[in-house]
Amino acid sequence: MSSPVLSVRNLTTSFRVDGQWKSVVRDIAFDVGAGETVAIVGESGSGKSVTSLSIMRLLAANSSRIEGQIFLNGRDLATLSEKEMRSVRGNEMAMIFQEPMTSLNPIFTIGRQISEVLTRHKGMRAKEARDETIRLLEKVRIPNARGRFDEYPHQFSGGMRQRVMIAMALASKPKLLIADEPTTALDVTIQGQILDLIKVLQEEEGMSVLFITHDMGVVAEISDRTIVMFRGEAVETGQTDDIFHRGQHPYTRALLSAVPKLGSMEGRKLPLRFPSVDVKTGISTEPSEEKDTVAKKGPILEVKNLVTRFAIRSGLFSRQAGAIHAVENVSFDLREGETLSLVGESGCGKSTTGRSIMRLIEPTAGQIQLEGYNVRDLRGPDLRRMRKSIQMIFQDPFSSLNPRMTVGAAVAEPFIKHQMGSKRQAQEKAADLLERVGLSSAMMNRYPHEFSGGQRQRIAIARALSLDPKVIVADESVSALDVSIKAQVCNLLLDLQESLNLAFLFISHDMAVVERVSHRVAVMYLGEIVEIGPRASVFENPQHPYTKKLIAAVPVPDPARRGIRRGISNDELKSPVRPNGYQPPVRQYREVSPGHLVQVA
Repeated sequence: MSSPVLSVRNLTTSFRVDGQWKSVVRDIAFDVGAGETVAIVGESGSGKSVTSLSIMRLLAANSSRIEGQIFLNGRDLATLSEKEMRSVRGNEMAMIFQEPMTSLNPIFTIGRQISEVLTRHKGMRAKEARDETIRLLEKVRIPNARGRFDEYPHQFSGGMRQRVMIAMALASKPKLLIADEPTTALDVTIQGQILDLIKVLQEEEGMSVLFITHDMGVVAEISDRTIVMFRGEAVETGQTDDIFHRGQHPYTRALLSAVPKLGSMEGRKLPLRFPSVDVKTGISTEPSEEKDTVAKKGPILEVKNLVTRFAIRSGLFSRQAGAIHAVENVSFDLREGETLSLVGESGCGKSTTGRSIMRLIEPTAGQIQLEGYNVRDLRGPDLRRMRKSIQMIFQDPFSSLNPRMTVGAAVAEPFIKHQMGSKRQAQEKAADLLERVGLSSAMMNRYPHEFSGGQRQRIAIARALSLDPKVIVADESVSALDVSIKAQVCNLLLDLQESLNLAFLFISHDMAVVERVSHRVAVMYLGEIVEIGPRASVFENPQHPYTKKLIAAVPVPDPARRGIRRGISNDELKSPVRPNGYQPPVRQYREVSPGHLVQVA
């Protein structure tokens, strides 16, 4: 058997905290063989990214300490000087990160940044480096590579920027590629393209891959072997198939139980809670059937022909040169106790739809009826009163909570602002709501930074509930959370819906979560709804090509799918920018089954 490309032995990484060394990765050991993909999986704080940064020797020398041995092709990286490490990085091993925009220099062209790797590590001359850069851009399937050589990072989409990072990593033909959450920030179809691309390039180049992720669906699709990390330690290591089907450690089982599996809702009409799993024992409690919460009376929210456009101005006098057609002729309704999910990729208009309904963004045209209010006609005090009926939960709770305000004060603030009672009543309400969302009223005097991401999202939910709303717009409210926390928050939302008869407009790009929590689903593309209907109808009988594409791109936590290729697409999402005077086509919809409508091409 050939020797491994990477061999890590007894790796312990510590950081200096208040003058003391605190270990965050402890005694990790594993190998990555030639041409093999090994995944390190775990949630935030598990130590997986610190492990990869330790291998690359990218941690600050004055505040970190790395112990153990890291052999790359038989050479111990821990013994190398910083100068020697610079020749290893990007040459013998390369790394791609989660957010390519922070890794690319915005003031240099894409071509120059890749060429620099070739001139520095391979000693190529300028023309030779340019030709090789174009070849690399073509290799990672960037359309019109020659024409895009002189473009800047901001001119590329997120998926195309990640392809550029892969091209840069491949420039010097490394034996090892470390990919640290390279698809987490990408839409599901772009994620599928990047995973396929990494697999194809690995086969062509014979490269080894160390893949860092928290997504078990991605692990199943890409890795030969898997290392499960929990609180700085590797708690289980093995063949990916064994980990998924015969996982022994309680945390491994808990992690797998919390993953929503597309298609698991077949035959069910109502949403279903996620199993609750004890991380210490791995014992999973299957959820009970949901109650039918949807009121039979008329809709609480009605949206008709909603249009939201943003003017694009240019020239000396800032004349309007065109418009972004963010939302175009969108219509739907929502009943008490119902969850309608708006799904689609970044830029499809789903968040703008939610904000337009709440008048956080001014719609251009259309009608919005909310509990008897004609929302577009409201001004001043009337608009504030209307917002008691509809509240929003945002993706990042930390940015929506005041860091200088205790969480008790933050939850009580809307109650006080809307003069719904005394300060004492507001405090009592805040304490009750914190208990209701699974926190303790004893936490009221703490500040947002003292809570985890999942706890902060619970605080944001409690704050949204302080005005006793009838409708909640949840805008990517679980997409930034770890898988087990995501399951807990989704269960909380379903519990609150059942007890308070809340209606949710659930905005998300996570199709597996949407399938679990929704009564109905609306699929958006370029500002328009292309398909809408009962959740079972849309998922089990998708009709529009874009709906089929979204569902097909979802990573499924099943290692048997590892050999599947979706077919790499060079397509970037089309632009919603339109010239002045543009008239959108009148759309027709076909009813496939009761309530299931699909846009006719």
